[in-house]
Amino acid sequence: MDNLILLTAFFLGSLAFFEPCTIATHTLFIARVHQQTSRICCKQFVVVWLSRSLLLASILALIVIFIRAPHWQPGTPSLILIVMAAIYLLSRFVYIPVPHLSFYKLSPYHSYLPEAIKLGLTLPACTIPLFIITAGVVLLNQDLVTALLAGLVFATGFTLPMLSVARKGVNQATQDFLQRAAKGSPYLTAILLVGGSLYLFLPHVDLSSKALSLTLQQASWTGIGLSFLAGFVFSFNPVSFASIPVMLAYVTKAHEERRAVLMGSAFVLGMISTHVTLGVAAAIGGEGVKSVLGREWGLLLGPVLIVLGLIWPGWLKLRLPWFGMRARKVSGIGGAFLLAIPFSIAVCPFCTPALLVTLTASAAIGSVSFGFALLLAFALGRSIPIILGAWSMGWLESLSVLSRYQKPFETLAGIVLMLTGLYLLNEYFFFIEI
Repeated sequence: MDNLILLTAFFLGSLAFFEPCTIATHTLFIARVHQQTSRICCKQFVVVWLSRSLLLASILALIVIFIRAPHWQPGTPSLILIVMAAIYLLSRFVYIPVPHLSFYKLSPYHSYLPEAIKLGLTLPACTIPLFIITAGVVLLNQDLVTALLAGLVFATGFTLPMLSVARKGVNQATQDFLQRAAKGSPYLTAILLVGGSLYLFLPHVDLSSKALSLTLQQASWTGIGLSFLAGFVFSFNPVSFASIPVMLAYVTKAHEERRAVLMGSAFVLGMISTHVTLGVAAAIGGEGVKSVLGREWGLLLGPVLIVLGLIWPGWLKLRLPWFGMRARKVSGIGGAFLLAIPFSIAVCPFCTPALLVTLTASAAIGSVSFGFALLLAFALGRSIPIILGAWSMGWLESLSVLSRYQKPFETLAGIVLMLTGLYLLNEYFFFIEI
């Protein structure tokens, strides 16, 4: 437990350096220190680290001494993390007037303190939630030694990137990297907070097909929320999670970050439309809609995915007198939308049981509005990893170093497509018992 707390503190401290307001203040300090001799430069960083370690360790120690560990309700920590994640996302679009915590101003002689001490005794606004999370974890442990070590480790993770950047100086390449990091770190922080909230909350939720069926026996907001959660959780299984980059490579490849997100959004819209259409059809009276997603679906889409997997790396080229076919990436929003229709079901065989349960509930209740909302929630849950993947792939493909590995990536993607097709065929023929 103590090792996990210290690892969390170091990770959050390292992440704190890359938050926008932290990079802005620390880059100026790094540029100024880099111009000095190596001895003075090293001394400056030691002063920052020591003052920061003393401050954070003292705060955590006082928290453990004077505050008792709270008794949370099962969903309270998850709700707190969700609120923090929303704040980080909101901060990218709206200015939130949260001041830096400048503890050095508590000294009557603060105007005479060196800049290194002032920086070490300041907690930037965008890093406060990360330190609060560390404090919350330490508080639950109620161990003074662990609290002191957590403060030291958080400060170390917070300060080490400064030393690494200062060695090369703040040149143009470093500035570009820090700008990209500052732009993306709030999103990464929000993703991690949402993931942490689900990690804490999911042990209290039963997402089995039986429990989902019982919850969906009548129309309710609880059923819609559980449908969303099921769509999100089942998207993180080995087959569908490995297939997300494959889908997005068709959609986002060779597009800059903003265009990649737009194309990925069109893909997600197509996936949502497919699910909602099935939900409405089932609600109208389409009990037969459920069979579309059964074993027969694998018999139809399995061979298609295998052929696509062979075409993409160039292993298979079809040349007919009136028709030629080669691997071709989606180039328009309409193409991304249409591509999502077969892929939305084909690449998530583990999602099929939950999807069948939601369709059954929609057909049994017979409410078009509930069937619409139920499948919309399920599709939105599934779309979150895809939207995040579209954003990250757009950013990764902007890095020129990855262009050298384009062919291996295409080969790997083709293999994943073929394995997915074989998996779907196995669901029908049962070559191998899984």
